[in-house]
Amino acid sequence: MLKGAIFDFDGTLFDSMFVWETAGEAYLSSLGIQPKESLKNSLKSMSLTQSAIYIAEKYDLKLDTQEIMDGINKTVENFYFYTVEPKQGVIEFFEILKSMNVKMCIATATDRYQVEAALKRCDMDTFFSEIFTCTEVGFGKDEPIIFQKAMEHLDTSKEDTVIFEDAYHAVNTAKANGFLTVAVYDSSEYRQSEIKTLADCYLEDFTQVNTFLRFLDNI
Repeated sequence: MLKGAIFDFDGTLFDSMFVWETAGEAYLSSLGIQPKESLKNSLKSMSLTQSAIYIAEKYDLKLDTQEIMDGINKTVENFYFYTVEPKQGVIEFFEILKSMNVKMCIATATDRYQVEAALKRCDMDTFFSEIFTCTEVGFGKDEPIIFQKAMEHLDTSKEDTVIFEDAYHAVNTAKANGFLTVAVYDSSEYRQSEIKTLADCYLEDFTQVNTFLRFLDNI
């Protein structure tokens, strides 16, 4: 019986991954630095802190990690405050989970204030009891720590908790550590065939409620 759900934010609940694909490049360009073409792929699986450290090292920036993080956040924050929208069927999906008494929280690489702004603007903040960020936890999703912290908060177990993710590397981390996973399609993830095979359940979008319910019947 499902008791807890842990949701990624960008690319899973919100159509927002594209803004992060160019955030590092936009930040460096704002400093008058020409980013390498490989930068986007290099940062794809990193937390904000890891990205800031990487950029500082690779581009020899004489700025501390927090200054770089603040600069990157500044390039995207208006998007979260005023523009980003949830994916199709998300709110209705939450209502179904709520009717099932499933406890929900968020585990994301995006900073808290941006997530809170988007959730509140879209009237979605009341669905979640907590937001866990990679920056605050101190680990990216190449480690399972953020998922473990979120599950401890929900007071559930791996057998009755599902993690929703759009990124292959995050699903892989969760699966490798015994979590149940639901992969949600996002155009930013090019390994769709791999993620379909890896995840316990795959959703094209959140309108596929029956697919999800059939998955629940088998866990």
